[in-house]
Amino acid sequence: MNKQSVYSVICLFVMFILFSGYILPQKKIKLQFHHFAGAKPLVLGDTIVNPFGEKLVVERFKYYLSNFILTDLSGKKESIPNSYFLVDEADSASKTIELNTSLKKIIAIEFMIGIDSIKNCSGIQTGVLDPMKAMFWTWNTGYVFAKLEGQSSASKSAAHRFTYHVGGFKEGENAIKKIRLALTEQNQPIHVSADINSWFNSRHPIKISESPVCHAPGPLALQLADNYSNMFSILPK
Repeated sequence: MNKQSVYSVICLFVMFILFSGYILPQKKIKLQFHHFAGAKPLVLGDTIVNPFGEKLVVERFKYYLSNFILTDLSGKKESIPNSYFLVDEADSASKTIELNTSLKKIIAIEFMIGIDSIKNCSGIQTGVLDPMKAMFWTWNTGYVFAKLEGQSSASKSAAHRFTYHVGGFKEGENAIKKIRLALTEQNQPIHVSADINSWFNSRHPIKISESPVCHAPGPLALQLADNYSNMFSILPK
C-alpha cells in the first residue's frame, strides 16, 4: 500500500470517528391506546348509552394518527418521519404505537387525527394508507380520517344504523385536527384514553336521532371532528 492509500484510509477513519459522534442514540416511545364510552371500556357489540341517553351498539371504531412531534424538557422538538398509523378497536396490535426518538425526557406528544393533504394527493399508497383498508373515499375527497359505525334504536336511517365517516382536507372542509398531550411522568408505555362520548357531546351536541349519517366532507364532518378532537387524554399509570 503506497503512502497516498495509507493517508486516504487514515482520513476515512478519522472522518468516521468524528461523524459517528453526531449520531444520537435512539430510544423507543411506546403509546398504548385504550377506548372508552364514558367510564366503561369500549367493547364492540355491547350496548352502551351516549350522553343524550341514546342506546347504541358500536361495530367499528378506527382512526388515523399521523405526523407525530415530540417535545423534551428543554423545549426541543423532534418530528417523527413517516409516522402514519391506523388505530382500530378490532385490531389490538394497532392500538400500540412505537416511535423512535433521540430526545430524553419527553414532556409533550403532538399528532394529527387524519392524513395530511400531501398524502391525500399522492396517488395510491401502501401499508396502513392502502385504500383496501376501507378508509378511503375517492381521489377527490381523500381519506376517511375517523370512522364510528353501529346500530341505534334512535337512528331513523335504514336498519337503525348510524355511520360517521369523517374526512376532508380542502379549504372550507378541512377536518384535520392537531392534538397535544402533556406528559407529567416518564412511565413506559404511555397509556392514552380515547372516549367515544366526545363524538356526540363536546363542542357540538350531535344526536343520533337527528344526524345518524356522515359520509362526506362538510358541516357535519367538521362538527364531528371538533368533537372528537377532545377525546384523547393521558391515563394515570
